[in-house]
Amino acid sequence: MVGAAPQFPPSVTVPHPRRPRRPLDASDRLRGWYENDLGWPVVPGSPLRLVVGPCFDVLDVPAAAGIAALRHLAPASPVAAQGGRVWLLTAPGSAQELPGLLTWLEWGSLDLDLSALGEGALMEAPRRGVEWTPGESPVTAPVAPPWGEGGPPAAAGPGDSAQGAAVWVRPPGSGREAGASLPTLSALGGGGGAPDLVRVVDTVATQLHRIRLRRVGAQPLAFS
Repeated sequence: MVGAAPQFPPSVTVPHPRRPRRPLDASDRLRGWYENDLGWPVVPGSPLRLVVGPCFDVLDVPAAAGIAALRHLAPASPVAAQGGRVWLLTAPGSAQELPGLLTWLEWGSLDLDLSALGEGALMEAPRRGVEWTPGESPVTAPVAPPWGEGGPPAAAGPGDSAQGAAVWVRPPGSGREAGASLPTLSALGGGGGAPDLVRVVDTVATQLHRIRLRRVGAQPLAFS
């Protein structure tokens, strides 16, 4: 009969129409880069956040102090920046060691503008990096051209604008390479190729103390 619906045997199941796949946006690609390329756990949302502790800890310092510490880092040591601050990624457990390390270096009695993020903390996932040259703040440097294959993509979405977003000054390499480039206490006298956390912390503390002294010296004298 013309126009009659086709008849299927009872054993034949007609599949449901496939839903079209949603194209990956920049935020999806950024998340995939962290999870798949680096193996770093993330917390989805806007902005995307990284879980601190399993793969790295973070030293959070003013930009001037962070820049001074770059000479003690390996070329592949990850460094990010946001809002006038620099984040130096260090080996897991560094945050727990920091108070004792500052005391051992005789910086423990000073109120330094230095904090550390360890296990259980979150940090905003930096997006594509910035062009940086010595003497220039990484926070105000122009955004670099898009990364090539294997680098972090630029995330563009709600809450992730160029103004105030976290960016990479030195992006991490692949998973194993990134881990080997993190400053660690075990590098002290070991010569294993990893940057020495002691030198990094001492340089940062020295720079912070100099900034503190300059601020005190710039204040007008108070006369009674």
